Amino acid sequence: MIAVRGLRRAYGDRLALDGVSLEVRGGEIVGLLGANGAGKSTLLRTAAGLQPPDEGSVTIAGHDVWAEPLAARAGLGYAAEEPTFHEELSAAEHLAFVAAVRGLDPSAARERAHDLARRFDLDDRLDDPVSGYSHGMRKKTSFLAAILHRPAALLCDEALEGFDAPSALEAKAELRALARAGAAVLFSSHVTETVERLCDRVVLLSTGRVAREMPREEWGAPGEDLSVLERAFLDTIRTGEIR
Repeated sequence: MIAVRGLRRAYGDRLALDGVSLEVRGGEIVGLLGANGAGKSTLLRTAAGLQPPDEGSVTIAGHDVWAEPLAARAGLGYAAEEPTFHEELSAAEHLAFVAAVRGLDPSAARERAHDLARRFDLDDRLDDPVSGYSHGMRKKTSFLAAILHRPAALLCDEALEGFDAPSALEAKAELRALARAGAAVLFSSHVTETVERLCDRVVLLSTGRVAREMPREEWGAPGEDLSVLERAFLDTIRTGEIR
């Protein structure tokens, strides 16, 4: 579903991507792990069609991102590390704009937007201008815009950074639901624990190169169920019970 072939990208004398190739099949969540400066964001911005590669190609569902940009992006979602907005718009207006650009049914899109906002604790701020949002709220709004149309391919660049714990768990549940529905998810992070619990496979990126690929079996990661600590935390928030 997502195929990266021989991707190279340089910024002046610095080589950010050096022949990177990887695939994400429909129905799986692949983690992209690497230190700061490893090339994760460059890879995802290039895959999203926001900057051209010096060499190589990216295809989404068989469509080349640069040769067939509209077809490639039709089923693509992208949650950026540093999202940008028209600051005067509210989250509701931003999501309505995204729905209109994607040709979604306005009523169905509005219903999904409100459902997602409720789950991510944004519903009481939906009509406020984004300019007044905290970092975490901006990140949530970006994530909601990326998944609003239930994309067939999703690129997440440090997408859960800044999320509160309940919203992070909701986001992981939504990502798993998208994957079960057949979506291909490429999830970039430098937080090993998140990738361990969420992903089916991991690509380790180092100095712009793929250093290693690991299936879930190799690191013995737990399944989808909440950990004991996650469950206790959620129960405390939901019930307010003091023990």
